[in-house]
Amino acid sequence: MPSSNDKNGATAQASVTALIVLANQGDTEALNALFETLYGELHALARARLRRSAPITVLDTTSLLHESYLKLVKSGALNIENRIHFLAYASRTMRSIIVDFARRRLADRRGSGAEHLPIDTNVSDRAAPSGEEEIVRVHDALEELAQSEPRLARVVEMRYYGGMDETEIAQVLGVTDRTVRRDWHKARLILSLALA
Repeated sequence: MPSSNDKNGATAQASVTALIVLANQGDTEALNALFETLYGELHALARARLRRSAPITVLDTTSLLHESYLKLVKSGALNIENRIHFLAYASRTMRSIIVDFARRRLADRRGSGAEHLPIDTNVSDRAAPSGEEEIVRVHDALEELAQSEPRLARVVEMRYYGGMDETEIAQVLGVTDRTVRRDWHKARLILSLALA
């Protein structure tokens, strides 16, 4: 006989699934309810995203979460299958917000179009990259990887940025856990060479 926890979990899962079906049809109220239902998980995801992007201190967890919500609402109808797909999609949205924010900060720091005057100093030409530069470098390397190996890029995105485990990633991609482990290992090697 199933326990009440099993019944509650099944009911919550059915509710999320129903909301996803409606959100896929462009129902904004369903997207709002889905966001509210998964708010705790999304908040943890945003916190993990920012932890990996520590140099950006102006953007906080709540701001990232709210920016993600606005971007998801603006996108209209979604094309997701289940809770895990939704979290993977939200993770990708958060990553794009962080990268856009890093690019804007870099542009502001470099004068945003102001005339650049060379300064002759004895300082080394190879300064350490800022946090924003590192975020953009990793993003660009991941985008390059996506051109040749899209599945590897998705594995990195879901595992590193989304905090998903191998089983969840395998479910989203329709592959085995072992394939996810191999893809993760291969992607890390390729990215480490690209970032060297």
